[in-house]
Amino acid sequence: MIQRTRGLVLVGLMTLIIALVATFPARTAFSWASPPFVSMSGIQGTIWNGSAREFQTNGVYLRDLQWHARPLQLLTGKVLYQVTASPVSGFFDSEIALRLGSRVTLRNLTASVPLEMLARASGVRGLRGNASLQFERLELVSGRPAAMVGIIEASGVVVPPLSRASLGGYRAEFSTQNNGIVASVEDTDGVYDLAGSLRIGNDRSYQFLGKIMAKPGTPTELRSKLDTLLPADEAGRKELRFDGVY
Repeated sequence: MIQRTRGLVLVGLMTLIIALVATFPARTAFSWASPPFVSMSGIQGTIWNGSAREFQTNGVYLRDLQWHARPLQLLTGKVLYQVTASPVSGFFDSEIALRLGSRVTLRNLTASVPLEMLARASGVRGLRGNASLQFERLELVSGRPAAMVGIIEASGVVVPPLSRASLGGYRAEFSTQNNGIVASVEDTDGVYDLAGSLRIGNDRSYQFLGKIMAKPGTPTELRSKLDTLLPADEAGRKELRFDGVY
């Protein structure tokens, strides 16, 4: 009889613990464990299924965030969510895995976002346009990129230091190496002929090296500005170089 009573008590305690975990409020969890570089408001639901009115981290702003957990993935030592959200314009959809140590991995990421969201990361003030993202994998540590495998295609790019008119479209394809992230960059329908490479180091340094030249259809104003800013080689190509720490 005593053993049966103990068994019933144990089952009751387990049921209570499961119920508490299954209904644990997302608002409480976020207030306890949110990293300093992330802010959310209008949080509703539980840690397993919920939503937030606004989400922001490192200059990235999303609205109407919704998440749905996949509990079976807990057996692999990670918390896995399917997440959808809305930027100021466009959409965001990704599978997101959370691990200890402020490590977040996004897989099968598809998104369409305004380039303004990437202005802080790129270091280009006033950057405007639209970006389409398709990433097989994007890994962030404390909000900073640690691994990237995917493509960003930008259209209607505006870079105020060069021109307030559109510079057209460009494409960057990212991959990960031992010493950091690398990307090949080229124009798709840009007003300039551009080809170059971007390297993002594990020490948070970045460097872009490329060649740029005017096309037959490049507006006179942009052609003159390019001639003024950069010297050309014998083929008429000009070297671009940007580097720094983000």
